[in-house]
Amino acid sequence: MSNLSEIFGSYVFNDAVMMERLPKVTYKALKKTIDEGLPLDPAVADVVASAMKDWAVEKGATHFTHWFQPLTGITAEKHDSFINPTSNGKVILEFSGKELIKGEPDASSFPSGGIRATNAARGYTAWDCTSPSFIKDGTLCIPTAFVSYTGETLDKKTPLLRSMDALSKQALRILKLFGNTTSVKVTTTVGPEQEYFLIDKKLYDKRKDLILTGRTLFGAKPAKGQELEDHYFGQIKERISGFMKELNEELWKLGILAKTQHNEVSPAQHELAPIFSTTNMATDHNQLTMELMQKVALRHGLVCLLHEKPFAGVNGSGKHNNWSMSTNDGLNLLDPGSTPHENKQFLVFLCAVIKAVDQFADLLRVSAANPGNDHRLGANEAPPAIISIFLGEQLTDILQQIENGGARSSKQGGTMDLGVSTLPNLLKDNTDRNRTSPFAFTGNKFEFRMVGSSASIAAANFTLNTIVAEVLSQIADKLESSGSCGTETDKIIFGIIKEHKRVIFNGNGYADEWVKEAEKRGLPNIKSTVAATRALIDEKNTSIMEKHGVLSKAEMESRCEIMLETYIKTINIEALTMIEIAKRQILPAAIKFASELAASINNIKSTGVNANISAPAGLLSEVLSTAATFENKIKILELALAKVSEKNEDMYDIACYYRDEIFTGMSSLRANGDKLETLVDAELWPLPTYEDMLFNV
Repeated sequence: MSNLSEIFGSYVFNDAVMMERLPKVTYKALKKTIDEGLPLDPAVADVVASAMKDWAVEKGATHFTHWFQPLTGITAEKHDSFINPTSNGKVILEFSGKELIKGEPDASSFPSGGIRATNAARGYTAWDCTSPSFIKDGTLCIPTAFVSYTGETLDKKTPLLRSMDALSKQALRILKLFGNTTSVKVTTTVGPEQEYFLIDKKLYDKRKDLILTGRTLFGAKPAKGQELEDHYFGQIKERISGFMKELNEELWKLGILAKTQHNEVSPAQHELAPIFSTTNMATDHNQLTMELMQKVALRHGLVCLLHEKPFAGVNGSGKHNNWSMSTNDGLNLLDPGSTPHENKQFLVFLCAVIKAVDQFADLLRVSAANPGNDHRLGANEAPPAIISIFLGEQLTDILQQIENGGARSSKQGGTMDLGVSTLPNLLKDNTDRNRTSPFAFTGNKFEFRMVGSSASIAAANFTLNTIVAEVLSQIADKLESSGSCGTETDKIIFGIIKEHKRVIFNGNGYADEWVKEAEKRGLPNIKSTVAATRALIDEKNTSIMEKHGVLSKAEMESRCEIMLETYIKTINIEALTMIEIAKRQILPAAIKFASELAASINNIKSTGVNANISAPAGLLSEVLSTAATFENKIKILELALAKVSEKNEDMYDIACYYRDEIFTGMSSLRANGDKLETLVDAELWPLPTYEDMLFNV
């Protein structure tokens, strides 16, 4: 590997490159837009475009693309070359400010949730100068927002940028009331931890279910899973280490701050964590990270699985979204300081988050919902589908003191003597960590652990930004009308604690007792993606999105429609794939094994030897009866799918049918298929097993 300081960001049109290549006046104007949110001067764009093109061509780029994030959940790009013809039959390389600022992809082929008709095709992409352009595969990629011809957002970036502006505006109101006159912008920052599986490509190619759906639709539990806990943080295999090394280099070239890598809990599962960056850039970088994971894996004869639950019976994969708020001059608004009980400004922002999470729990839940995550949330490796907040001992104690009349102290962690003279005494943090909490305070940030591994983090973050902005605006209104931050601040903090303490829970979120306790507290337990979509059309939620200019009511409704449609299509594809595997692979294998077993039994009988054949006869009977039940359940699932065409209900009712009938039928079919795997001769079984895939990398 080359010198790290030389390769890092070498394919990014970053601040250092802009400072070097742009005229000072242009650079300062662009930085004002990026750092302070001032409008972009079109004249600046022409100068930037020319410098960007020259830099990209020197790096070997021949094309440019407006790189955007439609509501498919992945990225999109349409490539145009830099060449333009001249009168003498030659070409010149050109790239204008107009081309930089605005693109025009076909919007009719992307999900719109009814906002646009199929024949209404025009859409626009708009340059997002706050996220640096970069070179990927010989193409200059320009991060952009994507909207329809009539201005509705059709992507994940536009509401994210809007929400960042909304939160900054409301947070600055609070800071001004506390006497801060220097900060001009508040930015949310994120560090998304990415979990994933790696399996051998030769085995992957033999699994139609993995190819078409991203998860195994059949698969018996192996003799060994994750119960010995020997994979977590274990030694990284040489082949995986080679993959990680190359992945890091590719990420670093794109300025992505890949920091931590390790084995996760499940066999064949791993994690990558970056250093924090602005929410907008972190979202772009996470999309690139997922793309590069899959590309680099193939070079090593591996396949990277990002599905939330590719293997039943072992842990699935999430994406822990570490979120915080910081000013442009470096103040972390969620840093408690050494005496948080005296830090009124911190307590206001903390309480704003507490109230937001409690009041808008349904919005947070839907922001992390997708069909894959339905397999994971509520299981034993992930948070339950109940939104709660872990604050830890120190902050919980402070809030209790406030509720009981006023906070007078902050518990400190102290030090630990490990009892060995050669080991240092360790400073103990002020609070423990809680890996069972879906929304945990971890020192100077909150970790939202519900987000699924395959999902964009945009929805989770524009939701967080908006709900916190709403509560901050409520607090600012009260403080501004009172004309004082003194006693009114104390009243606000006290009121929020009193009203919203129900959402604070520091115990074991995986325990059955917590589900019962949460119900007593009145906390929602939204168990499926289908049920979660209701939050997108709730008046309480649409009104705050409209109030802060993040999404209109029509845009919220369109996202609800898209989520339901995606759910239906996903389960339908899985069911059809399952039927094909069942009929063309598993059932023939079971019949062949039964035939061979029957022939063997008859051969033994024909010898005339007085042999006990009860064991093989019993096995034959079990195989035949299981296969017969299996075949019957195939027919039941096929009939259930056929009935869909007869339904005239709306999208929500159809999605409920898929959840309650189709998915249930799939689970029943799988149970018999997995039982057959444990009975049929391994030599005849047509699919690579869990043991093959999880332990042979």
